[in-house]
Amino acid sequence: GNMAREFTPTQKDILRIVQADLPDSLTPYADIAREVGTSEEAVLELLRSLKEEGVIRRFGASIKHQRTGWNVNAMVAWIVERERVEEVGTKASEHDHVSHCYYRPSSAEDWPYELYTMVHARSNEECTKVIEELRAMTGLGDYLVLTSIRELKKCSPTYF
Repeated sequence: GNMAREFTPTQKDILRIVQADLPDSLTPYADIAREVGTSEEAVLELLRSLKEEGVIRRFGASIKHQRTGWNVNAMVAWIVERERVEEVGTKASEHDHVSHCYYRPSSAEDWPYELYTMVHARSNEECTKVIEELRAMTGLGDYLVLTSIRELKKCSPTYF
């Protein structure tokens, strides 16, 4: 049967926000919760149940880090022993400021860097701090920072 679902005023407020655009922040659900005066859990619970009932098909946020103040993005290339790739990569990707971690074997004599971490930070100082933390966490030594000079065109990220 086509049961019309009843929403509470709070749920209606949540849906009104979600239908427009998710808040442009790293904690969109918490922000919605604060705005409508409920808990983040309640927001997630509502969205989860609507997804299960097929009301919402998919739910995604595209985080524009330029606008959230995460304006330093650096691809850091590391030298890593092959047998440590798995362990080091897993560790590095657990860092809050690392969005991607890649292993790309190199056959070039002059390019010994094979592990890549995409670091996001609010400033160059923070970026340097994150790299130092990654070094400490992983025990890696040599690295090279490849920062983007400018953004050429909005497209899906493909790094290599």
